[in-house]
Amino acid sequence: MLGLTRKDAMLLVIVAALALLAPFLLNPFPVNSGMAQFNAGYPDLMQRFVIFGIFAIGFNILFGLTGYLSFGHAAFLGVGSYAAIWMMKLLTTNIIPGIIMSIIIAGLFALIVGFISLRRSGIYFAILTLAFAQMSYALAYSVLTPITGGETGLQLRFNDARVLDGVLGQGERASANLFGLDMTDSYDMIVGAWQFTFNAGYYIAAVALVLAFYLSIRIFRSPFGMMLRAIKSNNTRMTYTGLNARPYALAAFVISGMYAGLAGGLMVAMDTQVGPERMFWTASGEVVLMTILGGAGTLIGPVLGAGLIKYMENIVSKINGSILHEWFYWMPDGLEDLTVALIYPFIGKGWHLTLGIVFMLVVIFLPGGLVEGGQRIRRIFQGKKAKKSSKQTSPAE
Repeated sequence: MLGLTRKDAMLLVIVAALALLAPFLLNPFPVNSGMAQFNAGYPDLMQRFVIFGIFAIGFNILFGLTGYLSFGHAAFLGVGSYAAIWMMKLLTTNIIPGIIMSIIIAGLFALIVGFISLRRSGIYFAILTLAFAQMSYALAYSVLTPITGGETGLQLRFNDARVLDGVLGQGERASANLFGLDMTDSYDMIVGAWQFTFNAGYYIAAVALVLAFYLSIRIFRSPFGMMLRAIKSNNTRMTYTGLNARPYALAAFVISGMYAGLAGGLMVAMDTQVGPERMFWTASGEVVLMTILGGAGTLIGPVLGAGLIKYMENIVSKINGSILHEWFYWMPDGLEDLTVALIYPFIGKGWHLTLGIVFMLVVIFLPGGLVEGGQRIRRIFQGKKAKKSSKQTSPAE
């Protein structure tokens, strides 16, 4: 199916089903229950799940396949965002031209950065990409203020040119759309005590995620992907055989940058404002964490890693002391205060501490990330099933 093996096709179907059913899967608790704090099925967070999933998938093509660790991929995310917002300001608020331009501009910028950075490898390559990202951030923050808006960033305004759109009437506002379908349009379904929100912007981003995931499968299974694995395995040996690995690494770098540009364009489509903070080094470090947590070199791992980090950033970070006291009100006063005091440093503003502990545990006990954890669990159940079937089978007489 679609040029995929049965196993890869099943994985693609699973990803598509998860994206389609996300409003249900991410809202497992009733709205008025105490556990509703852990629901993540609201549009803004669901959009972040899929957009950063695309960002991590693209980064994994570079890091997971070739072994080149880039600390500057946020630069392509930011460049793609600026390209998209300018298309919406000058041409049309329809998101298609903006997303196309974000992919093209980010790809061209990645070609320049990669051509220079790939002259080195290892830590020197990582530092070069970090330098480019920080230079891009500095340019966006101060030097190129007329283009980037500086510290305040850019957003759609009433008096933007938008040559392909009609003139806005008094009181109307410009908003991102897909041939008239507003990205903020949502439909709420009430089922008993549950509420499920279906957002137009989320589903458009989810379609982009499924397509990006399909393309990554084709890259992983192609001869090109095999060459990238060879670069990661032993670049020196490839050179000795007469193969020039650099064009393949550069192609992977550009493709990865285009994925980041797509993510940047989708971010603008969902929220029509851009700031230089998207290019800061912490954003580049975040996608590295996503890929390693999920499983570098695996297909679905980066998506899982992106979901975990964004969930902790948006859900765990909102848990405060008062919520903890509500959870443990049934304890004796002294024990309740002690329990809250022990847990509090790991939630709210301290969610980074929890993320750090999770990352440390994954690196130590699950070097293959969350995907390896799932594979271990599957093997345990398969082993139990095999033992049970062997006990039930009696020897032939």
